[in-house]
Amino acid sequence: MSHLSGLHPISRRALLGGFAASSALVVLHPFAARAANNQAHLRIMETTDIHVHVFPYDYYADKPNDTLGLARTASLIDGIRAEAGNSMLIDNGDFLQGNPLGDYVAYERGMKEGDKHPVISAMNVLGYDVGTMGNHEFNYGLDFLNKVLAGAGFPFVCANLTKGMLASDPKKDELMFKPYVIIEKRIRDGSGATSPIKVGFIGFVPPQIMTWDAKNLEGKAQTRDIVDAAKAWVPVMKEEGADIVIALSHSGIDGTGQSERMENASLYLAGVEGIDAIFTGHQHLVFPGPKDFDGIAGADAKKGTLMGKPAVMGGFWGSHMGLIDLLLEKDGSSWKIISSTSEARPIYHRDDNRKIVADVKDKPEVLAAAKADHDATLAYVRRAVGKTSAPLYSYFALVADDPSVQIVSNAQAWYIKQMLKDGEYKDLPVLSAAAPFKAGGRGGPDYFTDVAAGDIAIKNVADLYLYPNTVQAVLITGAQVKNWLEMSAGMFNQVKAGAKDAVLLNDGFPSYNYDVIDGVTYQIDLSQPVRFDKDGKLINQDANRIVDLSFDGKPIDPAQKFVVVTNNYRAGGGGKFPEIAGDKVIFVAPDTNRDVIVRYIVDQGTINPSADANWSFKPLADTTAVFESGPKGRQYAAAVKGAKIEDAGDGENGFAKFRLVL
Repeated sequence: MSHLSGLHPISRRALLGGFAASSALVVLHPFAARAANNQAHLRIMETTDIHVHVFPYDYYADKPNDTLGLARTASLIDGIRAEAGNSMLIDNGDFLQGNPLGDYVAYERGMKEGDKHPVISAMNVLGYDVGTMGNHEFNYGLDFLNKVLAGAGFPFVCANLTKGMLASDPKKDELMFKPYVIIEKRIRDGSGATSPIKVGFIGFVPPQIMTWDAKNLEGKAQTRDIVDAAKAWVPVMKEEGADIVIALSHSGIDGTGQSERMENASLYLAGVEGIDAIFTGHQHLVFPGPKDFDGIAGADAKKGTLMGKPAVMGGFWGSHMGLIDLLLEKDGSSWKIISSTSEARPIYHRDDNRKIVADVKDKPEVLAAAKADHDATLAYVRRAVGKTSAPLYSYFALVADDPSVQIVSNAQAWYIKQMLKDGEYKDLPVLSAAAPFKAGGRGGPDYFTDVAAGDIAIKNVADLYLYPNTVQAVLITGAQVKNWLEMSAGMFNQVKAGAKDAVLLNDGFPSYNYDVIDGVTYQIDLSQPVRFDKDGKLINQDANRIVDLSFDGKPIDPAQKFVVVTNNYRAGGGGKFPEIAGDKVIFVAPDTNRDVIVRYIVDQGTINPSADANWSFKPLADTTAVFESGPKGRQYAAAVKGAKIEDAGDGENGFAKFRLVL
């Protein structure tokens, strides 16, 4: 199969439904324009990682946002269908959790038998053909999920999630969902005649859900390796007459080599014989695209192919619609793919002044489907629960001790001390680990916590703590505390003493894995290499980035026992921190971290979120490093404790650049 190039689109006079420029002309895809009598054009459209963003609205900031929303992505659909000879629409998972609308339905409104979830109501408007599971579908439990899915007007598939233990043969697994569906569809060829085609869709979820959502899945489910499941089921689909097989892979693209139970396995999934095209997601990136996947062997980021097969990743929160276009040719009584193109089409762009410009308007039918719950969510997030005596912001959470992380740590420690006060661990010292969730990055220059002094509402608490994790505590040693921090320090690139404006932050390290541990004091020596790789494997035994680590004013005792309060993701092994896994867990709370923060604020009445500067960078003479943050952070830079931060001008894509004097 080859990637089509050198063809020019043919246009005809027709309106593009939903586009901002109402007089725009439909431009036929070359496959639709040039298909011969025995050829047909099939376009498959993808939404992925919607995370309950139906409205183009940021509930945390409580204002509209032109970069997101299924209602905006949906406005592309009519025009995109008009460009195509034949089309189908799929969702690639992570639609159920991710903003306060999802939390409102799960925790306030609830789901009774027969209720419709607003995101499902919105999706039903658009005529999806099939969907698959993402890892976040399980955050609210299986009972909630099943009630949600019962309202969907389309099927869901997942080939690597079982109801119980794995069988000896994947084909004998008792699966939670159908592994695949084969949809028989009549398609129109170049002559205008129609004939049937059987399109098979098979779905996959990251095996790591058994760690990330152990509280909801342990004893009820199990996951199988994505590639192993595909090798078992794809031949069955072909035997049942599927002309083409499409993988719905809620799994990203990782070129570091295939491994068992791989989280981001889409590249190697594409290598499975019989799979014709891959829809990917999970990583919140764009493929094909300019830079995210450059240099990965087997991934062509310009053409949009994995192992030579068409593939796409359509961003996140509705930012893009993924498109795979297939030129099909009749081969006897069946169809085969003879060429393909891939595209991730955005809903907005930035103008020459880096201002966001919406490329599409809302689709009214989608807004209407979720409006009642949207309005109820606004009331839900605006409730005041207390006051803060100082601003809460995360603009510098990756480079200095930070008030937005401090308040989470304070609340967690307050809670766990109450929970353990009468038990066997009551006399052990308590530490608290927390990470900044909203710290810019791929979320953009406005993706930061910024709460003014004064009233704190529920929307602010959701902003402080983005995910509906639950509180857990682990029992570890002082030596393991140090290694926890060493792993966390992978956030930073190595900086040579005397360097000028070295790049500080490791773009490949997620901010939610940058844990600050309160209750100890320490410095980070950036001149040292990392001690652990991204998988928690020891790669530099003699490296010690964490220096002057102290507890109670004295060097930490490597053998001393500590209770560290964190969340279920980290305690269960999320992030692959060395020796931090389920076997260390001593307390599993029934409460979410957000609920704990709300209770803490209510209990305190007025909180003081000032960071205590328990960590900092080790000074390096005549050395500076640069990093990007939100432009609004400039007003707080001079007040940051334990760090000297200077304005260094404008960064890229709307970010501001700052200089850290080491």
